[in-house]
Amino acid sequence: MDDVLEIAERWSAEGRRLALATVIETWGSAPRPSGSHLLVDSEANFEGSVSGGCVEGAVITEAIDVIETGAPRVLEFGVADETAWQVGLSCGGRIRVYVERLV
Repeated sequence: MDDVLEIAERWSAEGRRLALATVIETWGSAPRPSGSHLLVDSEANFEGSVSGGCVEGAVITEAIDVIETGAPRVLEFGVADETAWQVGLSCGGRIRVYVERLV
């Protein structure tokens, strides 16, 4: 599989508008380590993973908004917050993800 950053270069050359989500902190049994990436385009196509499927849907939704607004954000998911069952991070971990638009 291609590196997510190589895919970002290719997609950018194709004129796609992109956001990059990066795991910045984990705690407990979070399935992906810090530094893991998820690349998202404005049509919800994506490559990579920030959680092994637990929070990708929520991160993709936020990434599309970041593409539109240009405002980066930090997302937090874990079993102790109100989104725990919506996003499926019931494994006991906690994850923080930074989402930024790529120019």
